[in-house]
Amino acid sequence: MTLFLLRRAALLVVSLLAASVLVFLALRLLPGDVAQTIGGIKATPAQVAAVRHDLGLDRPLAAQYGDWIGGVVTGDFGRSVLDGTSVSGQLAEKFAVTGPLAAGAVVLALAFAVPLGVLAAVRRDSRLGSAVNTVGQLGIALPTLWTGLLLVVVFAVQVPWLPAQGFPVDGWAEPGQALRSLVLPWLTLALAEGAVLLRFVRSAVLDVLHQDWLRTARAKGRTRTSALLRHGLRNAAVPVVSVLGLQIAALVAGAVVVEQVFVLPGVGQMLITDVGNRDLDKVQGEILLLTAAVLVVGFLVDLAHRLIDPRLRSTL
Repeated sequence: MTLFLLRRAALLVVSLLAASVLVFLALRLLPGDVAQTIGGIKATPAQVAAVRHDLGLDRPLAAQYGDWIGGVVTGDFGRSVLDGTSVSGQLAEKFAVTGPLAAGAVVLALAFAVPLGVLAAVRRDSRLGSAVNTVGQLGIALPTLWTGLLLVVVFAVQVPWLPAQGFPVDGWAEPGQALRSLVLPWLTLALAEGAVLLRFVRSAVLDVLHQDWLRTARAKGRTRTSALLRHGLRNAAVPVVSVLGLQIAALVAGAVVVEQVFVLPGVGQMLITDVGNRDLDKVQGEILLLTAAVLVVGFLVDLAHRLIDPRLRSTL
């Protein structure tokens, strides 16, 4: 297990370095010039060149990348080329919204996807099982944007229980108001991600129910529920954990849309704004942070597989 953790940690570091290079180079291929943006439309070529020199944009790409990645290693993502603010400080502030948004959505998705998926599999031939399966298919078909707008109309306009958009100015200094502001975004993401998980949980449990070892457990006197809880769910969890990892990665893209719909001051909203402003130092820090989150999730999924399935512990 120790060797596995070391190998996976090394792969994680290499993947992050490769991602940082790709992000850095890809952003340099985008059209537009931040120096022209700062100088304004009336700036002369000489003035634009002076701005580029002041920002260090006329230096070789290798030197620019070396300075940036060296700072990232120490936790310094640089400074905004537009207003000079610390990128690290802004990322920490915005991630305080995006992090809880994503985590809460995953918890809610699991909370209804797992029990409903098991129910749909166990009662597959009943009306209840068919109804749950239909709800899952409907949840997959609905666009996240449409779901968010529908929830706003119902729970913020027709029945004004929750705020339609926004986040407290003082952030988590007002925990009650902050939590109320995240309820609708949580539901929007959880319904989309949970519907996909529900289908995979149902499929995994159906596969387990037809295994010989589960029938053997029932032949020894266990009820179907007891045999499923003691032996089946652990085996069904292996493919579900893999799908969960992919869904969390997809949730990153979904969070960008949801932050726009609910006007949440998170990393996704900041990313869209900074791309339009050509603030490359901020954009590359934001993308690298989101990429790192996805890679860490992949690492945790591999670790979860080892913990769930003893057969994998003997392999490298």
